[in-house]
Amino acid sequence: MVTQAQKNDLKAPLGREEGDESPLYLQLAKQLKRAILQGIFPVGARLPTEGDLGKQYGVSRHTVREALRVLRSDGLVTSKQGAGTTVAQPLDTESDIHQVMSINDLLAFAADVEFNIDDVGMQTLGSDLAAQTGLGQGEQWLRVSGLRLDRATGEPQCRTDYYIHRDYASVGRILPKHHGPVFPLLESLYGLRVVEVSQQVSAVLLNDDLAQALQAEPGSAALEVRRAYKAANGRVIQVTVNTHPASRFKHAMTMRRVRA
Repeated sequence: MVTQAQKNDLKAPLGREEGDESPLYLQLAKQLKRAILQGIFPVGARLPTEGDLGKQYGVSRHTVREALRVLRSDGLVTSKQGAGTTVAQPLDTESDIHQVMSINDLLAFAADVEFNIDDVGMQTLGSDLAAQTGLGQGEQWLRVSGLRLDRATGEPQCRTDYYIHRDYASVGRILPKHHGPVFPLLESLYGLRVVEVSQQVSAVLLNDDLAQALQAEPGSAALEVRRAYKAANGRVIQVTVNTHPASRFKHAMTMRRVRA
């Protein structure tokens, strides 16, 4: 149910959140996304005109136009000349993605494992990181790194590196207090929908630094699990790289024959 306070938030001039230095149109896009997700603008509802939104939030029509462009690219609204901008029907793939990830991420996000973050910062990808992540060399991504520890024994289970698209880097401020998968948090905060997750598992050897962090032998076998999360707009919004000592990783998968 939409509260009166939520409706009142839409009538207030646009205010920049503390510490958020993103452009004004992204600030407006974020607020409009939140309104759509909260049901203030339900599916099929028509948004106010560019002029009305500009007056309502105290911004230029150009800022409104750019904010609506972001919403369209994220698949949240559609625009048609003469008919305005309408909230789009959500895709039917979201629940399937969540179901798949709840299985594939069982080890990484199990209740008896906690993620201890030791570094958060923007990272320019060199050739080695670009190859490891499958992302473009020279691109900047928010990198969040740490160890997943067994709650009972304190033994490190894997090294985890998140790479989050720079457009959503502000999420880094709240990740130290967040528990669980990150992509649902990105969906909630930015109005995104993950529609595809690709996974690659590779055999690697632990270098000295990783071996020390994981309390394993240098040069010993490990499995590197890379997952890339793609949103409805076709953009990869997050890549995770989990490095597991071979003896601490198990992956189970069931395949069924489907009749043609």
